Amino acid sequence: MKLKSWKELEEGGVVRNTPTSLEYKTGDWRIKTPFFLEGECSQCLLCFLYCPDSAIKVKFGKVVGIDLDYCKGCGICANVCTRGAIYMKEEDI
Repeated sequence: MKLKSWKELEEGGVVRNTPTSLEYKTGDWRIKTPFFLEGECSQCLLCFLYCPDSAIKVKFGKVVGIDLDYCKGCGICANVCTRGAIYMKEEDI
């Protein structure tokens, strides 16, 4: 059986049996690491909303940490934090 190319798939076609991002930990790509200061956090959740990697851990509506397995160190969370509860530090290489 000849498989269809992506150009031949119907619009809205589904690709099956592909790995998800949960199977690929990308945290080792970063050169800067975010640090979370829980006592400074106002729980505005801006870091959670803006994180492109969904690396901000939230439990019961509160930020509880950062998943470094998936954080690529972009620093967006630190930039949007209005209280300075997240800061970036260079990785030791």
